[in-house]
Amino acid sequence: MSRLRSFFKYWFPVMIWMVIIFSASGDKDSFGRSSRIIGPLVHWLFPQMPEDAVNTIVTAVRKAAHLAEYAILGLLLWRAMRKPVKRDPRPWSRGVAMRAVALVALYAATDELHQHFVPSRYGSFLDVLLDTTGAILGLLLLWMLLKWRARRIVRLAKNDASIETGTEHQERKPQKTSPADGSKSD
Repeated sequence: MSRLRSFFKYWFPVMIWMVIIFSASGDKDSFGRSSRIIGPLVHWLFPQMPEDAVNTIVTAVRKAAHLAEYAILGLLLWRAMRKPVKRDPRPWSRGVAMRAVALVALYAATDELHQHFVPSRYGSFLDVLLDTTGAILGLLLLWMLLKWRARRIVRLAKNDASIETGTEHQERKPQKTSPADGSKSD
């Protein structure tokens, strides 16, 4: 694969996602926009809910979005560094995952620094931790998925091998014992 094609396949999605995050963090009315969507929905579902509780839910949804967007960034970075292929036989690389998490933490820190200069926004170290946690959770989910898939492939291969040798679903004939001497007879 050419270097340019490899770049567009693996690194271009990372860059696009980073631009999306950067543009969202530059929105000076971010809370207002998300509360215009989430707030009415919460009021519709729970009409008697006090406004403070609605704002708490809006904040929780926004923090969950932080987790999700940085989980995606972590997965994209892992993919770009790992360059997996279909039916990749290579085992999980903790080093690649750790480098992806470190890059996410670095990007999250620069994103929070950027927010420090946006009117009505502020940078938060807790958001850096939350964003990094999102990457860790995303990669942990990927690790579990890959582990499950590997076990499934091994199980399917065993089933295929037993079908080829004719050992699967063989019926065992019950052995009869004679009541007098306990010896087996057919």
